[in-house]
Amino acid sequence: MREQTADRAQILGEYIIETGATVRATAKVFKVSKSTVHKDVTERLRYDDPQLYREVKQVLEKNKQERHIRGGLATRRKYKGD
Repeated sequence: MREQTADRAQILGEYIIETGATVRATAKVFKVSKSTVHKDVTERLRYDDPQLYREVKQVLEKNKQERHIRGGLATRRKYKGD
């Protein structure tokens, strides 16, 4: 069981780095919960693969800084009718 979660954390981390995807988007692609993705890439990767963890952390920080922009665009699309 431990091997499966370590492998999953590795796969999720690599996907986030390659695509720059958010936790929510990654969860949707892999059909797991946002909580699972977040726990895997922030807690499990820290010990299993520290280098990958640092790279994922950079992508997640970038996404966090941009989230207010994505939210504003979503609201604009909602009321504009696109």
